Amino acid sequence: MRPRKSPPASQDHGENARTPGLCNYPGCECDGTFRAPRTRTKSDGFYWFCLDHVRAYNKAWDYFAGMTREQIEKFQRDVSTWHRPTWPLGSNPDLRNGLENMDDLFGMMGGAEAKPAGGVENGHDGPAGVPPDQRRALETLNLEARVSLQQIKTRYKQLVKRFHPDANGGDPAAEERLKEINQAYEFLMSCGYS
Repeated sequence: MRPRKSPPASQDHGENARTPGLCNYPGCECDGTFRAPRTRTKSDGFYWFCLDHVRAYNKAWDYFAGMTREQIEKFQRDVSTWHRPTWPLGSNPDLRNGLENMDDLFGMMGGAEAKPAGGVENGHDGPAGVPPDQRRALETLNLEARVSLQQIKTRYKQLVKRFHPDANGGDPAAEERLKEINQAYEFLMSCGYS
């Protein structure tokens, strides 16, 4: 993808406004018409390069430089919500006081769990609030309904080590069990555990 040229200074406003000048690469005498970020954390300005030097700069740019693996994973998770804070339904600390006076017929706001007629809890035929598919995936990993992301990951690692074909001499039954474990784990990861 070819970098976009910046608009002329007369059309650009704010922090990006500048007068035409030379490439910021030391010793280059070409016009600096392509901008590149100075840092990932601040948008306080840009370098201005010629086409050849902006290509070289972009090729060497590492957005995640200096970040740990955990920081990178957290960043990637937060991208899905545009880095805005989120809470599980009914647990937003700013709204907790207002929820105490609500009629919570289905127990969705963390209050007492309601049981509709017929003995079915919250519209599901298992533990309160756990859909049947999710419950089956948890059972495949030998986990209870209320479980954290870390508990799921820990159990998954244990089961993979136990049922991996290399640890079982290529046993077809262990291989099938491992496939079930992988499918259950992928399904649970798509459910939004935190």
